Amino acid sequence: MTARLAPTIASLVAVLLAACTTYYEIPIETPIRPKLDVSAFDRVLVAGFISGGTEDLDGNVETTRLLRSQLRTKSELNVIDSDVLPLIAVAEEGLETPPARNDQGEAIIEGEDDLQPYEHLFANVDYWKRIGEEYQNPLIVTGTVLFTPHARSGFVQREQEVYDSFGRRRVVPVRTYVERKGFVLRPRFVFIDGRTGATIHSETFREEVLYNANQVTPALSSYFELMDRLLPSFLSTLSSQKIRGTRILLQ
Repeated sequence: MTARLAPTIASLVAVLLAACTTYYEIPIETPIRPKLDVSAFDRVLVAGFISGGTEDLDGNVETTRLLRSQLRTKSELNVIDSDVLPLIAVAEEGLETPPARNDQGEAIIEGEDDLQPYEHLFANVDYWKRIGEEYQNPLIVTGTVLFTPHARSGFVQREQEVYDSFGRRRVVPVRTYVERKGFVLRPRFVFIDGRTGATIHSETFREEVLYNANQVTPALSSYFELMDRLLPSFLSTLSSQKIRGTRILLQ
């Protein structure tokens, strides 16, 4: 008889303890150390980017403007205000065969293969050292930005409500063929020591967004939506970031 009562008594004790327990939700912040040691720099120059993918967006100007704004508020480095460097023109000076151009005379950069002729610029130590001397030896941020239209079609599964002859409701999975379109953002951030002109770090990202085919979304809106996803990773390269969360304490 005692053996049979033991589980019941244990359950009652657990219920009474739970009833007497007070829960506290405590906010916490977890610091994340930066990937780069930038203690040797007090200034940062977002120099500009070699960009392409679509004529609906100037990835060079928009990315430079956005990163400077973010670094002003979320980094301890002083952000240098300057004109965006014409990096495509600078890189073309060292090319034996000029790249193809559109009707406006602009270089055609539609994909990653089109970026290859310009990659030598980021290894041009003499050029970046001259830029560093001009701006008092800052940390230099540059790189490439591809923002390209993207489409995908296929079957997706969604839930649908159905009712039988008695009016009883059920939710059943339904496979539907849909066409979606959107954009892919592929930036590569290159960090250069303005004192030496040497590359000290680089990171590549890829973000994608798709919408229903009949939805009209401006390219600029999609660009900011995608950049918003990867900005925390970019900022964590240069400065300490904090992840906010909560913990539950019992008393």
